[in-house]
Amino acid sequence: MELPLIIRPVAGLTGDMFFDLCQANSQLFMERDKDGNIIVMAPTGSDTGNYNFEFGLELGIWNRRSKLGYVFDSSSGFTLPNGAVRSPDLSWISKSKWESLLETERKKFAPICPDFVLEVRSLSDDLNDLQNKMKEYHENGCSLGWLIDRIGRKAYIYRKDGSVEIMEDIPVQLSGEDLLPGLIVETNF
Repeated sequence: MELPLIIRPVAGLTGDMFFDLCQANSQLFMERDKDGNIIVMAPTGSDTGNYNFEFGLELGIWNRRSKLGYVFDSSSGFTLPNGAVRSPDLSWISKSKWESLLETERKKFAPICPDFVLEVRSLSDDLNDLQNKMKEYHENGCSLGWLIDRIGRKAYIYRKDGSVEIMEDIPVQLSGEDLLPGLIVETNF
């Protein structure tokens, strides 16, 4: 497992400056934690990219039919209420929540926490780091999160009430529950 490169906080680096840094270095995948550390991560392998795409396709088809919100891929950054800038592998935001943002806010790292997030563990990911990221999403207002650990062959479901369910049956059937009504995704690891 490759550890991400962590660049300690730079005094005076504003949110706009971090956005510009990311745009000027688009070949790098960067996030920023609540303490201002910049995290540079390796791209996923092709197999993980395909796996993420298949989840995105399922969510996209469901969303196109339901018209309840907006789907975002892993290249989308969001500024969470705690100040962190995160890019989930896949995310969804309700229509009313997204449309309440100003157009200028939508063009950068929107100041919003997605209602739903998916993180898929790749070979370069540390499970504890991903679990902490899922907790961070929850603490910042995320209602439902799925963490798929393909290495450990488990799925973790993070719910709004703070509970975490661990599923190990194969295939795993994930439900969008009340947030994404009617969404069912069946997956093998």
